[in-house]
Formats: sequence, C-alpha cells, structure tokens
Amino acid sequence: MSAIVSFNPIADQSARTLILGSMPGVLSLKASQYYAHPRNAFWHIMASIYGFDAGMPYAHRVEALKASQVALWDVLHSCIRQGSLDSAIETGSRVPNDFQSFFSDHPNIKLVGFNGNEAEKSFRLFVLPKLSVTNIEFVRLPSTSPAHTMHMEKKIEAWRAALMIQNTSYKLIY
Repeated sequence: MSAIVSFNPIADQSARTLILGSMPGVLSLKASQYYAHPRNAFWHIMASIYGFDAGMPYAHRVEALKASQVALWDVLHSCIRQGSLDSAIETGSRVPNDFQSFFSDHPNIKLVGFNGNEAEKSFRLFVLPKLSVTNIEFVRLPSTSPAHTMHMEKKIEAWRAALMIQNTSYKLIY
C-alpha cells in the first residue's frame, strides 16, 4: 500500500487561528477538499461560529474561513492508511508537515486547535519536539468526524468556547 498525501494549507497572512486535522479521509482526498464527507460536522460548526452558510460552494467556504482569520491544515503530510479512520494509520508511517516554516510564514497565529485526538497526538509526538515557536496556545477540540459520537450542539458549544476565548484575548492584546 502506498502513502496518502495531505493538502496544502488554507491560510493567509491575517490568520490568527490554525485548525489542524490529522489526515483527510477518503472522500476528502477524492474531492480534493477539506472535510468533504457529508456527515463531517466541520463546515457546519465553522458556519455556526463565524456566521456563514455551510451549504455554500467549497471555494466560498474557504474564503469565509480566511475572512474569519482561520487557517486550516493537517498535522500529517503523509501516512499509510486503509480507509478514513485515524486508528487505521500504520505505525511508523506518519510524516508531519513543516510547521516551523508555516509558523514563520504566518506569525499572527496565536491558537492551534486540534480537530480530535489523533491530530493532537501526532503533533505532540512528531512536531512539537522540533518546533521553536512561542506565544501559541494549543487546545484539543472534539472531533468533527461522524465517528465521534457527541451531539452536534455539544460540539458547536465546545468549539465556540475554545475559539471565541481566543478571539476575546486578541482584543486584550492588540
């Protein structure tokens, strides 16, 4: 089995928050779109928090995310995985993205939110030990995957609390 490869980041210079998944699922890879699975809650949650229509075409959702100063990427550049579940990632196959360069290119990022356990675990194991950045907060968020069985309103509430706390602190810093 060959390695699957993630997408480039969605980000511009105004980004203050970075949301990290682990690796796109099969449907996302086929569509070349982040969170393309129709039952994944990511776009619904972002639309609820930032006030845009989750049903807009993908390019418009991406622009709405950028306008909200949110960047999107995956911890892993590549891995070997059968199917879409993080639990199926083969041990020893995880290759992380280049976060040192990313944070150098996006110096306004102050919050990194991990979309689920695998994203946080892979970041802490494969990225953080080699990373030299300061003044960035890290928070694990409930996974938006349909495999993570938390009620939608609880997911939205948890994401809103984490992301809005950070937005409030910007007002205090700047």
